Amino acid sequence: MNPVDIAEPLRSRWSPSSFDPTHELTTAELSRLLEAAQWAPSGGNRQPWRFFVAPRGSAVHDVLVPHLSRGNSGWVPRASAVLIATALLADEGEEPGDPTFPAYGVGLAAGQVVLQARAMGLHAHQFAGFDHDAVAAALEVPAHAKVLTGIAVGRRGAPDGMSERDAERDHRERRRLPLAEIAFGARWGEPFPGLQASGPTVAEVAEAAEDPGGA
Repeated sequence: MNPVDIAEPLRSRWSPSSFDPTHELTTAELSRLLEAAQWAPSGGNRQPWRFFVAPRGSAVHDVLVPHLSRGNSGWVPRASAVLIATALLADEGEEPGDPTFPAYGVGLAAGQVVLQARAMGLHAHQFAGFDHDAVAAALEVPAHAKVLTGIAVGRRGAPDGMSERDAERDHRERRRLPLAEIAFGARWGEPFPGLQASGPTVAEVAEAAEDPGGA
């Protein structure tokens, strides 16, 4: 599949599982990641994103790790830090309404974290496989907020000590739906005419970034 010739760090962004378990992020680096989220687009300037910051070995990290799904428990703890993305659904004292737009806003902020990580020479891998309710209860998340996803951030490392399944994940071919299946014209399912993908292949992009694959 040939991705469109998009800008960096979009082109070399991918989601590895083999993080370096010895690498640590400084407070300054964590601040840069969070500032990227801070300046995400925000409808009505509501800024519904909230993040729990969980460097490896921190109290928040210790809360999260036991509640990871089986599929995530082998690789997430290797990341230098995890940001737990949480949506503010309403102001304190208000009844939460439709969560669609707060969640959309958090997604925008999370996307900026991912791109900022890549711009810093790091990688980020988002995940949803954990016990959200247990983590929310342990972190005393109020009723007008909702835990959504985790963002594992760190430096890529060798797959030493990882399961074969987790290590293999980094070498899967990246696939995306063609533009004709996601960009419509006059009616649903009718491709917008004339769209063409161009640019280097996924393999060429990965080689330039010294990364073999990922999502």
